[in-house]
Amino acid sequence: MTLHRPESLPDALSLLGASDAVVLAGGTDVYPGLRDGPAPDCMVDVSGLPELRGISKGAGRWRIGAATTWTEVLRADLPPVFDGLKAAAREVGSVQIQNTGTVAGNLCNASPAADGVPPLLTLDATVEIAGPQGTRHLPLADFLKGPRRTALQPGELVSAVHVPEAQGGAAFLKLGARAYLVISIAMVAAVTEVRAGRIERAAVAVGACTPVARRLQDLEATLCGRPASDLPEIVSQYPFAELTPIDDVRASAGYRQDAVRTLVARALARSMEVDHVA
Repeated sequence: MTLHRPESLPDALSLLGASDAVVLAGGTDVYPGLRDGPAPDCMVDVSGLPELRGISKGAGRWRIGAATTWTEVLRADLPPVFDGLKAAAREVGSVQIQNTGTVAGNLCNASPAADGVPPLLTLDATVEIAGPQGTRHLPLADFLKGPRRTALQPGELVSAVHVPEAQGGAAFLKLGARAYLVISIAMVAAVTEVRAGRIERAAVAVGACTPVARRLQDLEATLCGRPASDLPEIVSQYPFAELTPIDDVRASAGYRQDAVRTLVARALARSMEVDHVA
């Protein structure tokens, strides 16, 4: 196996275009995957590329570099609407994994239980993709095609994630068989904006209960314009028909369905605890 460490993004793209190379950043998903088959002929380590690092704000949006680690997300000075993403960052494996695992790596692994996906969905994130034909952008929901499948084409890599500026509070809750170092049974992210006691905006996403984490757009529409005090009743009556949980070694489908209802209610209530505009 050959390992390349390019010094610029164009160099990295040139290497990817010339071979079936595997992109390496934090390696927290790539290295465990090597146990399941032969090592690739070539890896391109992009973790040191300055174009892919850091969090910045400009032109009405936040840019999170693809190789930004979860620890860097936790330490960043971000507005309350990012609180759900920060809470998810604390759930990405151990502290050691958070120190090396990257935001884009979590997305490109495309696990139904990827911790970073639900909060980024509620933030209306778009994925910046660099490739031989230039740069393109896709909504995160379109980037994720299924378990372990993304919209990346040969020679492409994720270069950043973009999040539009927004107000509101946010929360993320994860249910697992134990408190730490666990793949989730179910997880929920929520963003709300409340004015004068009414819900002006709501975004809710559920992970580990569908092949790809997804927004609950019908629930969001039902919440908008309603008094915040109606939240428990709305969630208790919502059917969650979008979800297709499965039975596996972690939980039954029925348990997941019941757990999601509780998690959604708690995540929405917690997101509303942030001081909102009166």
